[in-house]
Amino acid sequence: MDIQLEKITLLNLLKETERLLVTTSVKNVFVKEKKDWYEELTENQKNSLEESLAEADRGEVHDYKAFIKTYL
Repeated sequence: MDIQLEKITLLNLLKETERLLVTTSVKNVFVKEKKDWYEELTENQKNSLEESLAEADRGEVHDYKAFIKTYL
């Protein structure tokens, strides 16, 4: 399927519609696509992620194989 042809078809459909719901829905697809997943996290999730990154930067990490070996 040719992407340029699909874009032209979509543009034509958008130009022809008088339904606000259709244009708003299409716009929302693009707005949602551009959102940064980080912004959708809760404050607790952001804090946890930041702390984890800081621990990794300080070298406070554990080897995965060694970790799993303790539980097998």
